[in-house]
Amino acid sequence: MGNLNYNHLRYFWAVAHDGNLTRTAERLNLTQSALSVQIRKLEQRLGHPMFERRGRQLHLTEAGRIVLDHADAIFATGEELLGTLREAGTARQALRVGSLATLSRNFQMEFLRPVLGRTDIDLILRSGSVAELLRALEALNLDVVLINQAPASDAVTPLVAHRLAAHAVSLVGTPDRLRGSASLADRLRAHPVILPTLDNSVRTGFDALVDSLGVRPQIVAEVEDMAMMRLLAREDVGLAVLPPIVVKDEIVGGVLVEGDPLPGIAETFYAVTMARRFPNPLVRRLVQPAHSLETA
Repeated sequence: MGNLNYNHLRYFWAVAHDGNLTRTAERLNLTQSALSVQIRKLEQRLGHPMFERRGRQLHLTEAGRIVLDHADAIFATGEELLGTLREAGTARQALRVGSLATLSRNFQMEFLRPVLGRTDIDLILRSGSVAELLRALEALNLDVVLINQAPASDAVTPLVAHRLAAHAVSLVGTPDRLRGSASLADRLRAHPVILPTLDNSVRTGFDALVDSLGVRPQIVAEVEDMAMMRLLAREDVGLAVLPPIVVKDEIVGGVLVEGDPLPGIAETFYAVTMARRFPNPLVRRLVQPAHSLETA
């Protein structure tokens, strides 16, 4: 096997970052056909296509994304070498994690804890809606996505949902609100509640529960963001319906207390990955203890 031609790699690197073959050719003072030849030679050497064309746009293949990660490290190290002969570049791994914007920050920290503080890892964190995150995952711009419900999958975009944890949901509030003993039904009648929005599985379970109890609670707020639910509970607006992990620090500090557990209601957290030929080994370590479920 011959050595890698770094000129071919640099041409690929330039096109991958520009995202446009014509623009890159103009910038490098090359013809478009000459630039295409250089990239084809790299593809032949590596045995994988680097790009796929969707309409008029160039998109990295999975192999192309991996090659780009290495090219970034290689050329960054070259710049360091030019800048100083006293220090050597350090090889680093990239880990791109996307999280649902409303997901518990405490849960995210627990998931990331094994890689926090490691100096050999570039950790890139992004947030967004489920649709935005899954599109980024499919485009190989993310390695793993953290969400609270398993996504649908098909043969074109095979997703794997790793079930990480299921946290029981309770009534959470200030010590004054949860002082003394009372039945769950009486407590729900006596205090206003802070609920997730209607599209949340916890809300679906809560609505079924209060219907079975014959209770019509006063809803003081319907909130999409768990962080906002935590703040409203701290302000004593009402009793929040959420997993205690969301307010772990407040419970430890005595600002909030966990009250009645809500039977049969839990928030399930998933790490979603693509079925890839070249998976990021860091992701495998993070989800290894979890039970993997291929979504149907």
